[in-house]
Amino acid sequence: MLGLILCLFLAQDSFGQFNRKVVKKNNRRLSTFTGKKRFSKEHVYSGLGFSLNALNYYGDLSPLPSKFSTDISFTKPALGISLFHRFGPRYTLIGQFLYGTLKGSDAESAKDPYRKERNLSFRNRIKELSLVAVFDLFENNGTYISRVKWTPYAFIGVTAFLQNPQAQAPKTYLDGSTDPYAGQWVSLQPLGTEGQYSNLKPTDVNYGIKPYSLLQVAIPFGAGARFRINEVLDLWADIGFRYTFTDYLDDVSKNYVDLNTLQAKDPKMTQLAQAMSYRSNEIKPAADFKNGSTPYNLNTPNGVVAIPLVDGYGAEFKSNNRGNKKYDDIYMVTSVKITYILGATFHKAKFR
Repeated sequence: MLGLILCLFLAQDSFGQFNRKVVKKNNRRLSTFTGKKRFSKEHVYSGLGFSLNALNYYGDLSPLPSKFSTDISFTKPALGISLFHRFGPRYTLIGQFLYGTLKGSDAESAKDPYRKERNLSFRNRIKELSLVAVFDLFENNGTYISRVKWTPYAFIGVTAFLQNPQAQAPKTYLDGSTDPYAGQWVSLQPLGTEGQYSNLKPTDVNYGIKPYSLLQVAIPFGAGARFRINEVLDLWADIGFRYTFTDYLDDVSKNYVDLNTLQAKDPKMTQLAQAMSYRSNEIKPAADFKNGSTPYNLNTPNGVVAIPLVDGYGAEFKSNNRGNKKYDDIYMVTSVKITYILGATFHKAKFR
């Protein structure tokens, strides 16, 4: 009997030791539990955004002959509206429409002597539709209520945009006759200022040039940060670039074309095309330029008129570059955006 009692006592003591080991093991597991959740369909949410943007242009009419040169004083506002869809712990897809203006002017911003005497200018009203993927640094595996207070992010996507380069017409045509479009903003693409609608020969510098499309594609990319305002509102701030595949945001890319060869899409607009292609004569008399000038016989509806062309501008030579065809144009978009989560409700705290 005594032996049986002793065996029961030892068994109980062994079970107690085993139970304590299990408790300690479970405590260790609990102390290392992070509480992470897996992102699921219940955590997906969408929203609406409104943005105020600033546009800056990088191209052939920038202050300096560098692809990193821009004129901050030509910063122009743009408005945007967007829809976003949060579909992962770090991933958001955004569709956005943006409307704004780009601007450049040799006379007002050029710091390079050649560009100053070239005297070209433009404005371009951009209407763009973008689809971008946003990648957050800090993840959120829960619902919109548990999203982080702030997170840096990067984005990349695709943009389609409509453009229309324009410039103000001069007071007179090159032959000195009155320009009926003086002071008006005229569209440059139909004028073919670099010979797009001209009958160019194989020996001409811009031979093979085609009219550029007003519908273009770009790659938007950039980075920023998003801040949580409350349960349903966020503030986004970012800087992005639109890498385009056109060198004609400013209607400037290649060489000057012989003025007598130059033709507009509408032949009635050819005199205006000539005046918009070569504008160095508007700065000062050709004889006052350091490079000097060369007499040129210009064919006009009223006959041949002798005009001076500033050397290096207007006339067709391989070295008479109107722009730099090696690099496509770029524009920068600096954005501040407010977004609202659709279908969300405020959760008020209850007090007892």
